[in-house]
Amino acid sequence: MIEPHAPAPPSPPPPWAVPARLPVRAATGRFLVLACVFVCAACGLVYELELVALASYLIGDSVTQASVVLSVMVFAMGIGSLAAKRLRRLAAAGFGAIEATLALVGGCSAMAMYAVFAWTGDWGGLWADGPRWLLVAFSLTIGLLIGAEVPLLMELIQRIRRQDAGGAVADLFAADYVGALVGGLAFPFLLLPQLGQLTGALITGTVNALAGGALVLGLFRRDLTRRARWTLLIANLAVLGVLASAAALVDDFERAARHAVYGADVRVALRSGVQEVVLTGGTNGRPLHLFLDGRLRVSGRDERSYHEALVRPAMNGPHARVLILGGGDGLAAREVLRHRGVRRVDVVEADPGVVRLARHDPALSALNRHAYDDPRVRVVTADAFHWLRTARGAAYDVVVCDLPDPGITASTKLYSEEFYGLARRMLAPGGRLAVHAGPLSVRPHGFWTVVATLRAVGLHTVPYRVGDRDAGLAAGPERIAGALRAPPDWGFVLAAARATPPLGLDAHAPPPRTLTRASLAADARAAARTRLTGLPPSTLVHPRYAN
Repeated sequence: MIEPHAPAPPSPPPPWAVPARLPVRAATGRFLVLACVFVCAACGLVYELELVALASYLIGDSVTQASVVLSVMVFAMGIGSLAAKRLRRLAAAGFGAIEATLALVGGCSAMAMYAVFAWTGDWGGLWADGPRWLLVAFSLTIGLLIGAEVPLLMELIQRIRRQDAGGAVADLFAADYVGALVGGLAFPFLLLPQLGQLTGALITGTVNALAGGALVLGLFRRDLTRRARWTLLIANLAVLGVLASAAALVDDFERAARHAVYGADVRVALRSGVQEVVLTGGTNGRPLHLFLDGRLRVSGRDERSYHEALVRPAMNGPHARVLILGGGDGLAAREVLRHRGVRRVDVVEADPGVVRLARHDPALSALNRHAYDDPRVRVVTADAFHWLRTARGAAYDVVVCDLPDPGITASTKLYSEEFYGLARRMLAPGGRLAVHAGPLSVRPHGFWTVVATLRAVGLHTVPYRVGDRDAGLAAGPERIAGALRAPPDWGFVLAAARATPPLGLDAHAPPPRTLTRASLAADARAAARTRLTGLPPSTLVHPRYAN
């Protein structure tokens, strides 16, 4: 009879799987690890949102930038999780090193992107796409580091107290997702409005470094060699020193970068709560420029050509009641008030900060001829789309859409079929609608899509273009997109509900400085020669404008 073999004794666990020697009870240690997961998840989502927000401001097209950041970061998180498997033997030291690196990279990412944008945007070539490449690099690096956190945190939790894998994963991801919720809400409602993008990112990095360093050097210090403890301590102090120094210098840095972007004669720079507003020039003979979120919206060199072309043809006919959508700078209102018989002008502007500047800034108020001091002008602070949906009982002879370019993602709803349907409802019988439709010469597809969208709601249209645009450097995202110089023209559309409106000028108003009936007719013919047919209208759910 053959005796069965005796079972082999169980092999001892590897040294790195032995329960951690903690200075506190296991339950307390587990709570501290989950609290660190919560904080790190909140910081990680803030880094992600900060990259999306800053890239949308610097590069434009928020949908594309959000897609790039999210897709690259999620991909990198998967790679980071796989790579971190090799660090399980050194889970505490590895997690400490990752958090110090993440705090430095994430905290400084906003300043680095803004610096590249400010000081390389005019160089052209490869450097013109510097912020795009840097966006991908930061998304990839931050994603790798965030992904590497998860396996190491799982290992640290299991070293405190072994439990089934499902329960450990549930605890870890519950803390992670709740932290992400807090970070996602803190960014738009606290960090961005109170601290701004640069300081907000630096503060987030500081919190990240403190949380990671405190967990490893406090709770798991017995798992580290003396050399590892000192190395992590010095690394975290160095990261905190860099972040603190950057925070102390952030105002000087921002001023220098702003001067690099806008020139040395910046007079006003503020964040209104809606957007960044910058005024340059306007004194000592220098032309005034108004920038909104980095885009040049008003140039004192050529604004009269733009506003006369937008407003004057629409005022050729009854014009007792006029609605201006946008136009918070007061310049469209200035042109409206030049006409006799105007009894009321309603301006619907989303940003009260722009209206305050238009009222009180000496150069801008002089340029708009103190339009807001006229008792016929009334200002409503509201989003134009929302206001049109809720307005009741109003009938306007003229509606002027003085809105940002349709190629800007945030503006596409203001050039949609739904928006124009609401605007048509506001027209009195025989009323006219004037629309700025973007540059025709460089974006004909967008311009003719505006025309197709207006016609889709039953409006009769007259497209026209006007040149004489300032050929100076384009600002902000247009410069990064490769257009080193401003487009040479503007495109406009005059529309009416009952019949095709005549393209002319009011004979009873002071003659414009930049338009004549003959030039308008020539502008309409020039636009007609570029006509693109068969374009579908743009809608809220299917925007058809490309940046």
